[in-house]
Amino acid sequence: MDVVEEHGLQDKSAKKKNKKQKKQPKPQLKTSRESMVKETEIEHVDAPGESAFPPQFSVSEIKNKQRRHLMFMKLKLEKRKQKMAIKKKKKKERDALGDKAPPKELPKTIENQRVHDETTVNPEDEEVAFDEGTDEFSAYFNRLINPKVLITTSDRPRGRTVKFCRQLTTVIPDAHVYYRRGLALKKIIPQCVARGFTYLMVINEDRKVPNGLVLCHLPDGPTAHFKVSNVRLRKEMKRIGKDPTEHSPEVILNNFTTRLGHSIGRLFAALFPHDPQFVGRQVATFHNQRDFIFFRFHRYIFKNEKRVGIQELGPRFTLKLRSLQKGTFDSKFGEYEWILKRHENDVCRRRFNL
Repeated sequence: MDVVEEHGLQDKSAKKKNKKQKKQPKPQLKTSRESMVKETEIEHVDAPGESAFPPQFSVSEIKNKQRRHLMFMKLKLEKRKQKMAIKKKKKKERDALGDKAPPKELPKTIENQRVHDETTVNPEDEEVAFDEGTDEFSAYFNRLINPKVLITTSDRPRGRTVKFCRQLTTVIPDAHVYYRRGLALKKIIPQCVARGFTYLMVINEDRKVPNGLVLCHLPDGPTAHFKVSNVRLRKEMKRIGKDPTEHSPEVILNNFTTRLGHSIGRLFAALFPHDPQFVGRQVATFHNQRDFIFFRFHRYIFKNEKRVGIQELGPRFTLKLRSLQKGTFDSKFGEYEWILKRHENDVCRRRFNL
């Protein structure tokens, strides 16, 4: 019995050793995106000029998920190679022709495919010149008055909104910040007119973040309401320049082409003195793109005759026009020139208002 038991134990130990020897690490499946791309690159190197797919090939017909993803990456890589080959061929043809080469084709963008607006104005039009000479901003552009701006906030502003208002005073000359203290705008406007202010700017906030701006031109309007987004204060920006000086900046208005955009551009221009001080080398830019108005504040320096260096001073933010109202602010009985209607603008992405 002892010999049988010992023999049985030896057989079991031998079987265990054989099992351990047979066990080998399983090869890991390459399911990552990089491995799939490498496999497709190897396959394409073998046959660079031939297409691996039939003309009516559809990836969606493959039911296996991993195989479908692999074939999709392979198809995508092949299309990219074909595109690069066509691009290189065109470049060789242009180099061979030299000056006789045809002009480059402009890429299709939403801006250059914009739907034509009937209200697009020509700055040299006589009717436009007459309107500019008789509108609410004519006294400013004729240099009869100097702008003076009062900046206030909603009730109980938070620290971020207060810092944003203070930084705006360094951008806009002769701007003053006053706390609202629960007063209604209808009571604030007569006090501003009596003290010689030409603008009332109200910064609204939501969840401690500035999200709205009401810009009222005094004493006769108009009043514009904007949505504010992407506010970046100076401390939140990289490679920021030194604090702005007290010089009056230059103002640049880009892409305000329609009647409405022309009015909004003149509304922004009247915030700053009409005689910029070029010694300060400071520029305030309002750039309109797809009805979003991007504000940037820079200082520039001439490095040589051809190169100019710029340095952003901050703050930066983005505006979206919500409404334009005639006269001063009146939420109940005010007459609106224009109101943003989402359902009309969402029908066509290539239709813009400014």
